[in-house]
This record gives sequence, C-alpha cells and structure tokens, in this order.
Amino acid sequence: MGNTLGKSAAIDFGIQWSCWIVASLLKTEKFYDLAGSGTAVLLTALSLHWNQEKILRQKIQSGMVIAWGLRLGLFLFTRVLKAGKDRRFNNVRDHPLRFFVYWTIQGIWLMAILLPTLILNSKTGDQPLTIKEYTGWSLWGIGFLLEALADHQKTRFHNNPENQGKFITSGLWSIVRHPNYLGEILLWSGLYVSASSYLSGWERASVISPVLTALLLTKVSGIPLLEKSGMRRWGEDPQYLKYLKETPKLIPFLW
Repeated sequence: MGNTLGKSAAIDFGIQWSCWIVASLLKTEKFYDLAGSGTAVLLTALSLHWNQEKILRQKIQSGMVIAWGLRLGLFLFTRVLKAGKDRRFNNVRDHPLRFFVYWTIQGIWLMAILLPTLILNSKTGDQPLTIKEYTGWSLWGIGFLLEALADHQKTRFHNNPENQGKFITSGLWSIVRHPNYLGEILLWSGLYVSASSYLSGWERASVISPVLTALLLTKVSGIPLLEKSGMRRWGEDPQYLKYLKETPKLIPFLW
C-alpha cells in the first residue's frame, strides 16, 4: 500500500507543480480545476492498474471517482473559459509564490479526498459485498445526481438573457442554497463508506476525505466566498434577504 500512496503522491505533486510553472508563465488559472480533476482521474486509474487482481468493488469505486472527475472537470473548465477568469485568483495569478501555494494545496486536497480509494485499490483478496458498499454507492449516486443537476439548473438559469444579474431560486436551489455542495459532500462520504469495510487501523483516518471536503466547502472556499459575494451584489434586495432567511444553507428542510 505504501508504494501505491508514495507513487500517487509523487505523480500528484509532479503534475501540480508542473502546471504551476506553466500557469505562472501564462498568468492564467483557466486550467486549475481541470488539472485537479484530471489528476484525480489519472491517480485512480493508475492505482487500479497497479493492482493485478482488480476486484469488483475496486472497479466500481474507481469508476465512480473517474465519472466525478470527468464531469466536474469539464464543467468547471467550460465555465471558466466562458467567464474568462476565476475571481478566486484575482489577487493570486500575478504572484508566482502565492500561486504556488494554491497549486500545492490542490495537491494536498487530491491526496486527502482520494485516500479511501487509493487504499482500497492497493488491497488484495476479495470478500463478499456488504451493506457498507451498497450504502456508500447509494450515497455517491445521490450526491453525483444532486451536484450534476444543480450545476445544470444554474447554468441554464444564467444562460437565459432574462436572468442576467439575477440569483437563482428555482429547482434544487429552492430547497437549499448550495445543492451542488451538498452533492459533493454526499458523494465523498459515500466513497469513504463503501471503502470502509476494507479499512483497518490508521487507514480509517482516510475519513479525512469527506471531513475535509465538508470543511472546505462550508468554512473556507465554498459557501463563505459565495455568500459574501451574494451579499455584495444583492444585499439590499429584499427578495434576496428573504431567500436567505427562508432557504436552508445546506441541509434541506432545516431552517
């Protein structure tokens, strides 16, 4: 297992730091998210390839990570190309050392979220599927559909010229203010649960995958940044304040 994690970390940071050099020279962040999701797909595929047995649960788990990476990576890349820039990097893209920190953090994040899958893919010897696998895969399916549908609804909303400058309150966005983030947390939680029947000892620390995802999205770079931006744009709009008051932030039906 150590060999799998070591090789994965070396490839991960090799890609991130190489991309940092190119991004710093070009002063662009346009392929930042694509590099992250692409690295996740590559590491998952390689960790499965390195295991000669490739048992069913490993193939399913890996397929789920790859499906997530392909969908989200292409979605985010298309979005940033259309927007022209990612405002998260407004004070970063022209400063190589700050930019390096962002690319390094992405490398750490990738190893953390992939840890349950990388550990699972390093295992040998098959066992019967348990309720943990079925529960985890179900959570992943719900989360993946939530995230994909929320992204689709928001994209369609903003592509309508009549909605320029407006905020979305329809579809899943009428139930919670951040349904895409709820989906992201659910799917990584599911992947930990489905791998947990093969985890023991220190390997259970790979629960950091869903925990870190939840912390980043709810406390650092996800919800806080979006809601701060929302208040700057619509903070004086009574309808927006009403939406904030009446719509749960993340968990449906909890005000």
